[in-house]
Amino acid sequence: MKKVLLVLIVMATLASCGRTLRGSGEVTGVRSVAFNEPAPYGMVLVKRGAFEMGPADTDSLWGIQAETKGVSFDAFWMDQTEVTNAKYRQFLHWVRDSIIRERLADPAYGGNELFKITDDRYGDPVTPYLDWSRPIPWRRATEEEQMAIESVNYTHPVTGEKSLDGRQMYYKYEWYDYTAAALRKHRLNPYERERNTDLTINPNEVVMISKDTAYIDDQGRIVNETITRPLSSEWDFLHTRIVNIYPDETSWVNDFNNAYNEPYMRMYFSHQGYDDYPVVGVSWEQATAFCVWRTEQYKQSINIPEGMAIEPFRLPTEGEWEYAARAGKNENKFPWSNEDTQTDNGCFLGNFKPGEGNYTEDGHLIPAKVGSYAANEFGLYDMAGNVAEWTSTNYLESGPSQMSDMNPDLRYDAAQEDPYVMKRKVVRGGSWKDVAQFVRSDMRTFEYQNETRSYIGFRCARTQVGFSKGRR
Repeated sequence: MKKVLLVLIVMATLASCGRTLRGSGEVTGVRSVAFNEPAPYGMVLVKRGAFEMGPADTDSLWGIQAETKGVSFDAFWMDQTEVTNAKYRQFLHWVRDSIIRERLADPAYGGNELFKITDDRYGDPVTPYLDWSRPIPWRRATEEEQMAIESVNYTHPVTGEKSLDGRQMYYKYEWYDYTAAALRKHRLNPYERERNTDLTINPNEVVMISKDTAYIDDQGRIVNETITRPLSSEWDFLHTRIVNIYPDETSWVNDFNNAYNEPYMRMYFSHQGYDDYPVVGVSWEQATAFCVWRTEQYKQSINIPEGMAIEPFRLPTEGEWEYAARAGKNENKFPWSNEDTQTDNGCFLGNFKPGEGNYTEDGHLIPAKVGSYAANEFGLYDMAGNVAEWTSTNYLESGPSQMSDMNPDLRYDAAQEDPYVMKRKVVRGGSWKDVAQFVRSDMRTFEYQNETRSYIGFRCARTQVGFSKGRR
């Protein structure tokens, strides 16, 4: 009997290896209605797999100690390229238009309860009448409405140049901390917090939690703060943040002393000639806000059953980023399969600083258009150089050794009053200003989450829901 059972187990194991078994629906034989999300636009599926995370070689010159960790990842989507200026401007313009819509409903700006504002093909500001019994006619904006539209712009008092007023571009968003809410110590029922039956449960125990909240004070200033209070309900795990999302264009000047980078400061983000270049001057906080906004736009673009949960867009974890950059191969120090930075005919494989004082040898002085170089084996572009990229992971020197070997990550949402050193986030990939050593896929560095740099951008990731067969 034992032999028969063993044979059946082995046969079942073999049958399930590499393909899906039949009859995997409901126990009654009636399968539920399947919902398959479409592939996210502009993303590549990185299938699940495992590799040795971290530098494999010791390098005394650069202070690199060989310390690898075997880790495994579930399948996830990743942006094929870094987020571009054009894509980020969609976010910015959505916030701008939201501000205008609110002001158009304000009596100070005419009092029309409009929720859509657009421009006609000739560039004149126009607004629709809300009469749903017939097609919406268009008309020129009234003086008050024009005031609302113009209120988001700024005219320089000296030069007379007119631009979007970045100081007004605030985005308010909320997120629910599923991980904190799942911890047993945070159970609302005190008798569920401890499973050791030898211990006596105190039903009156006060459990303290930290919650991020944001508001506008009486002086009109944005306030983000972390409050600590007794646990009372599920709402204690809902956090709120208000972030100014306009990129720091001055980073081009502040990052480089005694350099004429004024044209990039004035034009790199706003000029259409740079549409397909990676957005820079964006902090970790701003990049995170973009991911939240992108999730909301995605929800509206697909037909999701009511009440159905959805995986959000997010920044990739440090482990995901390295796995994707190295195409899941332990031997890859770069996104490509060898240690050379040029092809046999002398073409560079990425945008970095090839020599001392020579940025242009690879064909570019500053960031290049995304996708200017060949993709790696996973179909991802610019994973070495161009711009360094934010990850979701909190930076500690010993970070990888503290992480799990399954979907490794180290996350900490720093409170406003936390020491600044606790607000460091891992940055990966190196940039256009770095030498080849620092664009290696196994090199890690950091930046502070509220800092903005002319050489740091980002791309989004998103966990795939469901089965992903084998490795890529």
